[in-house]
Amino acid sequence: MDAQRAQEILNSPEMFHVTYNGEKIYIEHVDRSNGQATVHPLHNPEQKISVEINQLMEQ
Repeated sequence: MDAQRAQEILNSPEMFHVTYNGEKIYIEHVDRSNGQATVHPLHNPEQKISVEINQLMEQ
């Protein structure tokens, strides 16, 4: 995924199916300047992690 698409998903009122390493995640923040996103697994909102945006996959 690219940073622009990640930002579009973040700003959308719709729920999109996005995965990281095969796990469904929710995008909380996109940092376009360093290519990182803060995400959490759908089943565990407390487990926030920073990942490379290009490792996110839209399903």
